Amino acid sequence: MIFAVPISDDNPTVSAPILTFALIGTCVGAFLWQLGHDERVILYSYGMVPAELFGLWHPPRSYQVLAPGAKVLTSMFLHGGWFHLIGNMLYLWIFGNNVEDVLGRARYLFLYLACGIVAALAQAFANPTSHIPMVGASGAIAGVLGAYLLLHPGANVRCFIWIVIFFRIVNVPAWMMLGLWFTMQLVSGLMAAPGQPGVAFWAHVGGFVTGVVLVVVLRPSGVALLQPPRSQAFATAPPSAFRRSSYGGSVPQAGRRPMRPRSPWE
Repeated sequence: MIFAVPISDDNPTVSAPILTFALIGTCVGAFLWQLGHDERVILYSYGMVPAELFGLWHPPRSYQVLAPGAKVLTSMFLHGGWFHLIGNMLYLWIFGNNVEDVLGRARYLFLYLACGIVAALAQAFANPTSHIPMVGASGAIAGVLGAYLLLHPGANVRCFIWIVIFFRIVNVPAWMMLGLWFTMQLVSGLMAAPGQPGVAFWAHVGGFVTGVVLVVVLRPSGVALLQPPRSQAFATAPPSAFRRSSYGGSVPQAGRRPMRPRSPWE
């Protein structure tokens, strides 16, 4: 068994990621609201069902709370369980702040929502007769990953690697980590059996590609793509000698006991 997950990046921002905080808070709040209701009712009432979207199936009247098109939007704020939620929010926390920092809040919000909508439509077109509700922010977050890849391909990403009984934290460039992630989604989508419940791989692919395209259009004038890393902490010294904050830079702590980089779990 091989398990790998990013836990932080070495890419300090200038401003506080207010919108990223708000998106995380909205998703967490929506999930806590879900816990107080019948899961099936919530998923079919607010999740995106491809067959319903294309008029091929009509749910029971009790599930017809919103128009099918509106569920494309609401579905991206719902999640299927704690691990689904935590995994998505971890990726959004690590990579979203830098994209927000470059684009600004208005453009970042547009990119996030647009990628989420395109992701849902990509999954729907991949399996238009499916009656299985699709929920989750992963399509929108995949767009954030695509934007991050084009903006900061050389940024250092700290990944937790677990192989059978061995585990360690390694530093890899963003282009390698995100490129591998996208390749896995694409291959998994091609191999997945249509109509079966599980991961919406085509939503991930559609969202990622949309993020790559939109960041080229939305980036402010004068902002370059493929930016070099703004901090070389992981490349020049052990990570424990540096402190990573959400914004304000990453600098050596002279005269103090070295501090390890902060992660979303702290």
